Amino acid sequence: MNDDAPPTTSSGHLPVLLHEVMDCLAPAAGKVVLDCTMGRGGHCRQILPMLVPDGMYIGLDLDADNLDYCRQTIVDPPVPLHLFHCSFDQAKSALDELGIAAVDGLLADLGFSSNQVDDPQRGMSFSADGPLDMRLDRTAGDTAADLLARLSERDLADLIWTCGEERLSRRIARKIVDARRSQPIKTTRQLADLCVSAYARAGSASRRSQRWRIHPATRTFQALRIAVNRELDRLDGLLGRIERLLGPDGRAAIISFHSLEDRRVKRAFAALAAEGKAELITRKPIGPQDDERQRNPRSRSAKLRALRCLESTQRP
Repeated sequence: MNDDAPPTTSSGHLPVLLHEVMDCLAPAAGKVVLDCTMGRGGHCRQILPMLVPDGMYIGLDLDADNLDYCRQTIVDPPVPLHLFHCSFDQAKSALDELGIAAVDGLLADLGFSSNQVDDPQRGMSFSADGPLDMRLDRTAGDTAADLLARLSERDLADLIWTCGEERLSRRIARKIVDARRSQPIKTTRQLADLCVSAYARAGSASRRSQRWRIHPATRTFQALRIAVNRELDRLDGLLGRIERLLGPDGRAAIISFHSLEDRRVKRAFAALAAEGKAELITRKPIGPQDDERQRNPRSRSAKLRALRCLESTQRP
């Protein structure tokens, strides 16, 4: 996810690749759909009517505020709607609680909701100053500020390189460690300014900024968000369980927003196809059409991959 401003909607978020998701998942009457990233319910609102009668929708999310929003705004759903405050790598536990062995459709939109990015208090973005939190679940775990205060210079550099693919990771880590000796780094503005200073070259700041393809803080913020929310570990956990979550002919659709996610999805889906357990619905990732990119600039890096399960691989 990035810092371009999207159009305003009543939900505070535009569902990405909505029509493409519907085509890949093919929701139908009586089907059970697992939404691993419920968000503001944009995809859910479109899928729910397709499950009538006798279907079910199960939504998971680490953000309790988004779940509360969905509970308040999705009134009288046409089929049972079950919401769980948990990560998608805990999907099996949610299904067990409902007594469901497998689902017919699985959706995971790995991006952040616009309301999360746009709220300065969440610390997801450097477009406005706010506390360096970045947690999806604000009830548990370290904040980004905690990591910046605790990690060694080497560990910070490794994190920024591994999770942000930032070529100046060592220089940025050095800036962070030098700065924290005099005062804690607690705000998004402080961190963004440090990243800018690491990129600084001869000439005025205005001329330098014109040469930046993306803002100097973009990859560092991405790396910290990934680390704070354990995004890649949790994605690996979900991908390792997909064959157990889907029933025969079940479909999975996953939307990623950067190469670290997409590579994992691509490899996991290809492995299942190679083993004869699934077929790829998308041979290549599907991106947004021009009109969607214009309506919602944040969708431009989205990539959708989907597969269909060919056999029952349910295991305890």
